[in-house]
Amino acid sequence: MEIALVLLVIAAIFVSQAVKIVPQQNAWVVERLGKYDRTLTPGLAFVTPFIERVAYKHSLKEVPLDVPSQVCITKDNTQLQVDGIIYFQVTDPMRASYGSSNYVFAITQLAQTLLRSVIGKMELDKTFEERDQINGAVVSALDEAAANWGVKVLRYEIKDLTPPAEILRSMQAQITAEREKRALIAASEGRKQEQINIATGEREAFIARSEGQRQAEINNAQGQAAAIVAVAEATALAIRQVAQAIQAPGGEQAVQLKVAEKAVEAYAQLAQKNNTMIVPGHMGEVAGLIGTAMALMKGGATPGPR
Repeated sequence: MEIALVLLVIAAIFVSQAVKIVPQQNAWVVERLGKYDRTLTPGLAFVTPFIERVAYKHSLKEVPLDVPSQVCITKDNTQLQVDGIIYFQVTDPMRASYGSSNYVFAITQLAQTLLRSVIGKMELDKTFEERDQINGAVVSALDEAAANWGVKVLRYEIKDLTPPAEILRSMQAQITAEREKRALIAASEGRKQEQINIATGEREAFIARSEGQRQAEINNAQGQAAAIVAVAEATALAIRQVAQAIQAPGGEQAVQLKVAEKAVEAYAQLAQKNNTMIVPGHMGEVAGLIGTAMALMKGGATPGPR
């Protein structure tokens, strides 16, 4: 009975050591007599007890690894507090088991070293603008080195870039100054444009007024010229009509009568204004004056048609 119980216990131990169930997204490395033999994939597997053993167990999932914060010095000798995170995945369980005694520690240290090297080649302002470039450079170098460890580095992301407090205050002051500068430039541009608009408006208004004045003067001159022409034509027509009337029967008598009336009116007006005047000694002189006027009219008139 005791022997059967011992055999049963031995059989249970044998079965527990021989039968292995590998979870999904895992890989187990089996050693045979201390030497690598094979890698177990997910599912049911068998291992020879006491001769073979599962030496390493690896997860094939993507693993995030926090990179501790460190101080990096930029090209312009500015200190930066930088920390990040790495995403990697085991792709070769055998190399991950034997390529490095601790590939997680190796990746972390190499990432810090590479980050210091990349940031040391950049000026402070560039480190904030070129995060993607920094991440890409670190991933490329890490992936090349980690290939010997059976690990694939997928991504590296910088979480924080923290300059010293003095640099932060200087950067804030610089940003404030730049914003004030842009505001002053915008205000001056606005005033400049306003002055340009005002000057342009005044120039256009002056041109419009001068054009209107010029046109008014042209119109006024044309009107005056037309009036002078009309007056001259009317005067000429009146003179022609008077000349024709004089040549008509009874015209001379009518002219003598008109001249006599004008002479009498002129003497009457001079007398009303209390002016000093010289009058003819007798009315015969008036008749002589009328005769002289008639002689001049006859001599200057153009004979009309008979």
